Amino acid sequence: MHCNNLLDIAETFRDKNVCLDYLAKKRWNGSVYCVFCGCNNVCKLNGKIKRYKCRDCNKQFSAIKGTIFENSPIHLQKWFMAVFLITNHKKGISSVQLANDIGVTQKTAWFMAQRIRFALKVKSFEKKIDGVIQCDETFVGGKNKNRHTDKKVPNSQGRSFKDKTPVLGMLHVSGELRLVVMPNVTADSIQTAIKDTVAKQSIIVSDEWHGYKGIDKDYCHIVMDHKRKEFVRGAFHTNSIEGFWSIFKRGYIGIYHFMSRKHLQRYCDEFSYRYNNRETSSGYRFDNVFTSVNCRLTYKELINKN
Repeated sequence: MHCNNLLDIAETFRDKNVCLDYLAKKRWNGSVYCVFCGCNNVCKLNGKIKRYKCRDCNKQFSAIKGTIFENSPIHLQKWFMAVFLITNHKKGISSVQLANDIGVTQKTAWFMAQRIRFALKVKSFEKKIDGVIQCDETFVGGKNKNRHTDKKVPNSQGRSFKDKTPVLGMLHVSGELRLVVMPNVTADSIQTAIKDTVAKQSIIVSDEWHGYKGIDKDYCHIVMDHKRKEFVRGAFHTNSIEGFWSIFKRGYIGIYHFMSRKHLQRYCDEFSYRYNNRETSSGYRFDNVFTSVNCRLTYKELINKN
């Protein structure tokens, strides 16, 4: 199915069984297995809503069992619309706007969006990237000068993270982006994140921040000295990752207004997904999400302070 706009979504997925068939096809690719015991000795049950039964454990299930859609009273058509909107709005979509667009409450829209972001986490992150990697960090949070007098945070200028959260971006020259929320921007934190993400002997291009000092033991390190107005050296630069930060900050300022430290990694996963698939069609970005919806995020887990 090729759904390139909301009208396609509304017309194609108006029936729940059509939604379930599509989800089952993306999830099992024609070979249904039991979500409880993992066996493929499964039969289809007769009824208005398509369900399956495992002949080994005798348990019944549908295509939404074990996915981000499980136990949701929201029609799958609205879920699919939410997936399309989140994956195709370049700078994101707020829960208030999403609630208005699909006809749910803001609280419900926020929970739906967080579940979808949970599924958007790129699975290929398990594989390290190699080659030429641009690295740069940014700080997410409001500026002190824009705060009301009684909300100003003392000594929070520059790279202070008392009121801001650092995020490390690693961008391959091919366009593959990975974002990691950091506890701080010390050499130990930055270099640990890079070593977990980037294969050794790769080329790391960064600015002159001292957190990268010593990384040349495992990588070829090229430093762009921005203090001396050096931004390009031959084919090496950090312009691409800095260009992404401008998109990310426009989303923060213009759409979300606030991203809590607790949920920031999910927002980063959302922006990473859209950026990594920016050359693909709207239909592909929508369709591709359903290959990774086999994960659960309950509301209790989402709001748990621990």
